[in-house]
Amino acid sequence: MTSPLLLAEHLSKRFDNGVLAVDDVTITVHPGETVGVVGESGCGKSTTAKLILGLLKVDAGYVAFDGMNLATVTSATLQQARAKLQFVPQNPQTSLNPRMTVAEAIAFNLRVHRWAKDDIGPRVATLLDMVGVPAAYAQRYPHELSGGQLQRVAIARALSTDPKLIVCDEAVSALDKSVQAQVLNLLVDLQRELGMAYLFISHDLAVVEHLSDRVVVMYLGRVVEESDAAELWRHAAHPYTAALLSSVPGPGRRRVILSGDLPSPANPPSGCGFRTRCPVAIGACAEVKPDLVSIGIDGRHRAACIRAEEGVAETLTLEEVGAA
Repeated sequence: MTSPLLLAEHLSKRFDNGVLAVDDVTITVHPGETVGVVGESGCGKSTTAKLILGLLKVDAGYVAFDGMNLATVTSATLQQARAKLQFVPQNPQTSLNPRMTVAEAIAFNLRVHRWAKDDIGPRVATLLDMVGVPAAYAQRYPHELSGGQLQRVAIARALSTDPKLIVCDEAVSALDKSVQAQVLNLLVDLQRELGMAYLFISHDLAVVEHLSDRVVVMYLGRVVEESDAAELWRHAAHPYTAALLSSVPGPGRRRVILSGDLPSPANPPSGCGFRTRCPVAIGACAEVKPDLVSIGIDGRHRAACIRAEEGVAETLTLEEVGAA
């Protein structure tokens, strides 16, 4: 295994209102790999992305990209690193300047990273062709494009500086299902052609399954399971993961129905944060805050559940059961 391209180590973030949005999260991404991050709304996925991108200040832990600790490098080096660490947001309608044409929006990113003026026009034309946006759209404004076309423009902008890693934060969730499939296939094709890595954040397990090599599952600001994607779909080790997977339509898939609501991150339960909704929780779950430990023999599958080795996630049935 190569050295990680991205190492976000033991990240934590508490907001002024007391909410611990990210609690000791570690995520790695290797060159050319796609890592999916999944969980319900409010679990800390997007906050983790903002910490990695430097859009929020880290309270604890650090982010290393391409061998550099982004908190300690010079401003010039940080500028270079950001050219190789790009972002595709959820809603391009709010991320693209309504007063800039498509070409101007992409060119702006190139100017920020000091591309030669004569190279910008040809580069913009090449990028639009790569993402399947007709050249005639270059002089249109965002309101003249559909949602799918806008997201292709956002992808072109992210690709403009030849990144090594693109963070996609719910990048297809605002699109119709048919358009989602087109954009996902585009992302796969671009990765195959250009070789960059993705950190793909989503609440949609079906989307993550389509794209990811590895999957990180978050709940209430913490990582509760991490595994190769195929292994996770075959043998989920955490009850929360089993519940998420059961929500994806499929033949023979068991439905796990959770009781209760997501607890407040400002006042999380004692012990395991998931225990108040977990159908297989026991008394000890209220006493022990479980660490992320290896399941199996290769160490690549990890879960934060004191009952993971018992295989409780695979014993859940179709019936609705209350939490312990």
